[in-house]
Amino acid sequence: MKRYIGLALLVILAFTIGCDPGTESDGDGDERTWHIETVDSEGEVGWHTSLALDSSGNPHISYRDSTNENLKYTRWDGSSWRTETVDSEGDVGRFTSLALDFSDFPHISYYDSEDDDLKYANWDGSDWQIETVVSEGDVGQWASLALDSSDFPHISYYDSEDDDLKYANWDGVSWRIETVDSDGDVGWVTSLALDSAYNPHISYYDNSNDDLKYARWDGSSWRIEIVDSGGNDELGYGTSIALDNSDYPHISYFDMDDPALKYARWDGSGWRIESVDSDSFVGWYTSLALDSSDNPHISYFDDPYNNNLKYAYLE
Repeated sequence: MKRYIGLALLVILAFTIGCDPGTESDGDGDERTWHIETVDSEGEVGWHTSLALDSSGNPHISYRDSTNENLKYTRWDGSSWRTETVDSEGDVGRFTSLALDFSDFPHISYYDSEDDDLKYANWDGSDWQIETVVSEGDVGQWASLALDSSDFPHISYYDSEDDDLKYANWDGVSWRIETVDSDGDVGWVTSLALDSAYNPHISYYDNSNDDLKYARWDGSSWRIEIVDSGGNDELGYGTSIALDNSDYPHISYFDMDDPALKYARWDGSGWRIESVDSDSFVGWYTSLALDSSDNPHISYFDDPYNNNLKYAYLE
C-alpha cells in the first residue's frame, strides 16, 4: 500500500537571504530560497523519516537505513550533521516517529519487522536506551509518538495481529497498553497529538470501510467517530493531525476515490471538510502543522504523474 522513495536522505530548509537568482518574496519584502542538501548517502537510506526541530531551531531526523536494516538518527549541531546508528538488532527502523524532550534529547518509536514488535529508543544524555514496548503478535506499524509534560512517551500504532488501533503510554513505572478501536480492520496510518491536558487525539484510516476516523480520550473513555466517509476506495489514507489553540482537531488526508488532498477541521459543533488540491493524483503522505493563528500548513506528495513535493497553506 504505502510506498517510500529515496536512495539518499535529503533535507530541505528555507532561509531569508539577499536577492539571489531563483529566490521568491515571502510577501514582506524579504527574499527566501530553498536550501537542499544530502544528509546521508551511505547505502539506501532515508525511508520512513521523521523530523523535529530543537529549541535552537536545529533539525533532528530519524530514518531507516534499508541497506543495513537499521534505525538511524542524525542531527545538525550548528556546523555539521552528526549521524549514528541507534538500533541494528534485526530488521528495524520502519515507521519511525521522532519527538524531542525538554532537554532536546531525541525519543523515537519504530517498528521491528524482524520480530514484529513496537520498539522505543530514547537518548538519556550519555547513551541510547532501547526497549520493546509490545511484543505480542505483529504490532507497531504506523506508529506515532508524542511526549507529555513529564517527557513520558505516548504512542499510537496499528496491531495487525488483531487489526486494531492501539495506544501505549509510559506512566513512569510501566507501559499501559489499550485497544482504542477494534471495529473492523482499523488503525492504519495513525497520527497522534496531545491536547493541553495531555489527553491523546488520534486520526487513522479504517481499512474495512475506507473511512477517515478520529478518536480522543475525554478523561474517562475513548470517543470515536467517522470524520469522512462515502468513498468506494481509500478515503482517509495518509492522515496527519494537529490541535489548535482550543484543542480542536485539524486533519489532512488523501482521498483516493476522488483523488485529492483533503482537510477536515472541527469548529466546535461539526466537521468542516474541504478539498485543498485536486490537480491530478495528489495528497499522498500528508503532514500537517498549524501556525500561531491556527492556519493550516500541509506538505504532501504529488503522485504518480509529477513526483513532486507540494506545500499548501491557508492565510
